Order: sequence, then structure tokens, then C-alpha cells
Amino acid sequence: MSAVRIGPYALPNRLILAPMAGVTDQPFRQLCRRLGAGLVVSEMVTSDVRLWNSRKSRLRMQHDGDPEPRSVQIAGGDPQMLAEAARRNVEMGAQIIDINMGCPAKKVCNKAAGSALMKDEVLVASILEAVVAAVDVPVTLKIRTGWDRENKNGVTVAKIAEQSGIAALAVHGRTRADLYTGDAEYETIARIKQAVSMPVFANGDIDSPLKARQVLEATGADALLIGRAAQGRPWIFREIDHYLSTGELLPAPELDEIEGILLEHLDALHAFYGDVMGVRIARKHVSWYLATQPGAREYRSRFNCLENRDAQRASVRTFFEERRNSPDSRDETGVAA
Repeated sequence: MSAVRIGPYALPNRLILAPMAGVTDQPFRQLCRRLGAGLVVSEMVTSDVRLWNSRKSRLRMQHDGDPEPRSVQIAGGDPQMLAEAARRNVEMGAQIIDINMGCPAKKVCNKAAGSALMKDEVLVASILEAVVAAVDVPVTLKIRTGWDRENKNGVTVAKIAEQSGIAALAVHGRTRADLYTGDAEYETIARIKQAVSMPVFANGDIDSPLKARQVLEATGADALLIGRAAQGRPWIFREIDHYLSTGELLPAPELDEIEGILLEHLDALHAFYGDVMGVRIARKHVSWYLATQPGAREYRSRFNCLENRDAQRASVRTFFEERRNSPDSRDETGVAA
């Protein structure tokens, strides 16, 4: 299969880290790229440039050292504000601009942004045309299959996107009303893929190499977006890429490797955020890495009381030492169970 292209950029494989607010920060993006993601997308940045002076926004817009092509997601509901946000992000190093019309969160949708925009197809066209005209880099779009199950207008929005000059389209296989519940449906993604000639990426419930192949076959998509399944398991990209390339399942990572990845991630979070925020943000990531472990809940409550990097590092090392010395068998993730 030929390489997936977004404008001038050929991706090394068909796996993309989906943008997730509060998750796909620079440390996580760099880690996922190293472990097999072909493209990583930044956390959502508001299109309201007046809000960019907050520490949170400034950290979200740091792209130095990010693997290329650097894709930055913007969100909002005003065409001119989105166009200005796109221009400013390109000035700061973005090489692909991704527009969010897929987020179902109330605080995003109540501001007529994210997947709320799919209700207004005229506004969709105005936004896409304004952003495409504002920048010289490829513009991609993330949508859902529709607003709710009675209003699955994903095909219509996809055609609008293609006419507006969008370079690639990612589709989450749920409607706005579904949030993240139920099973993702891939039929609409398949219909969208057949309706347009630009690259289409499938998103939703892709959590294993076998599921990845199944979704590619069911949708005909050019690539896959992987989001929640990568939380605490960034090596999923390597596993899926190997399986799609060879048909073989990689053995699960050994405990020593998982410990090394987690400690590396911990150090990167502290270096990026500083001690106070680093300690806080490390807590959710450590919880995801260890979620399948026996005693994880009790361990998490202890870990969440730790107040500095050294204590967190020492605690993680102790946890893995105890797992290695445990006589229990391993579970399917390869971590001692």
C-alpha cells in the first residue's frame, strides 16, 4: 500500500496519535512517535488568541523538538478567529493545521465548537474555507459521523471539506450524542471514504492489532487514529504497525521495558511542566500504565500522595521490583499480573 500523504508530507505508516486534551502533550507525543506512531497531533488549542497567555495554552503551543510534520489542532466556531489562530500557529512552527469538529465535550459544544459545528453546514464551509485560505500548510479536519443518530451528516460534511480544500479527514465512528459510549460504527466511515477522494482516517475503539486490521478492512480508511488505547500503552503503535506489516503479533513488552518507558515518561513530564505540575500530571499517566495490575487502586492512592519527582521515581521502581518478584503469571499486556 502506498504511503499516506497529507499535502507534501508522506507518513512513515498508517498510525496517528489522536489529539486528546490533557493527554497528548509534548512528552507523550514524542514518546508515541518513538514507539511507532507515524504522526502525532497536539492537544486542542483554543482559537481565541486572547486566551493564549495562560500557562496551559503556552505549554500546548510548544513544538520545539517535536517530530515532523508538526500537526496542531485548533478549536472554535468563528471563521476569522480560527483563520487567525491557524496563521499564528504556523508562525510558531505548525506544519499541519487540524480543525476540531469532533470533540463532544459540553464545554466545547456549548461554545458552538467541536462537534456542535456539524449542525450548521454553512458555518462549516465558512470555517474551512477561511482557514485553508489563511495558511500555506495542509489543513486537516476531525469530525464525527453526525450530530445524533437521526442526523448522520458525515458524508455531507466530508464533501464540503473536500470542496473547501481540506487535505485529509479523520472520522470518529460515533455521533456527538453518543459521546464515548457504545460501540463505534464503521459503516458511516466507509460511506465517507467512498464519497471523497482525499485521505480518510478512521477513529474509535481501535485497541489492538487485530481490531486495527478489522477497522481498515471495514472502512477502507487510509490510516487509523488511536487515542484512549494509547494511554498507559504507548507501545500499541509498534504492535499494530508490526502486525499490519507482517501479520505477526509482537510479544508483549517485558516488565523491564515497561518500567523503562514509564520512568522515561515521568522524567519528561517533570522536565516539561516543572516540579509542581509535573507531579500532578504524572499521577494520571502512572495510573493508566498500571491500571491492569492487581493492587493498582491501592497503589494509586499511595502514589497520589507523593509530592516530588524523586519520590515518584522511587515508588515506581519499587512497584516494578515487587512485580518482578511476584510468582503470579503474566496477563495479556505482558505485565506481571
